[in-house]
This record gives sequence, C-alpha cells and structure tokens, in this order.
Amino acid sequence: MTDSCNIAVHAKPKAGKDAVMGIQTAADGKQEVLVSVRAAAEGGKANKAVCETVAKWLGASKSSVRVVRGDTSRHKMLEISVAEADVAAKLDSLPKL
Repeated sequence: MTDSCNIAVHAKPKAGKDAVMGIQTAADGKQEVLVSVRAAAEGGKANKAVCETVAKWLGASKSSVRVVRGDTSRHKMLEISVAEADVAAKLDSLPKL
C-alpha cells in the first residue's frame, strides 16, 4: 500500500532548468526543498512543472504529486503519494543550501 506525505517547497519559476536543487532554510526557520522550473508563474504552468519535476526526481508518476497549499505563492506544500521512507531517503541525499 502506498501512503502519502507532505513536503514544503520553494518554487523558483523562470529558471534555467527544471531541477530539485537542495534544501534551504526559509525566513521563518523552516526547511524547504528548492525546486527550479523553466515555466513562468502564470496560469498554473509553474505549479504543474514543480509537480512534474518532483515526481521525476522521486521516480514516481506525475499524478502522485500535487500542490495542496500555496497555489499562487513560491512557498508551496506538496502532497506526495509515495512511501514516506522513500521520500525521506531522497530528501537526505539533497545538499543543504
């Protein structure tokens, strides 16, 4: 059975490439994953690109990642329908920015 988990993301639209860059500390002191995407933040294009980029990074289907909070913000909460242990292992491998 696949469970799900949430991760905090800082989206960087109109970047040079689509990539999961690393983990950074936000102004409020919370950790979030920095995800750069080439798409512009208009009409949901950046949100879709963030979900697709994270799904590809996890080796999961595009439909397994969705934005649950922060549709119009760079600071988002993603729900990921992948085993939490698998997500945690991938997060541990990211560099600290």
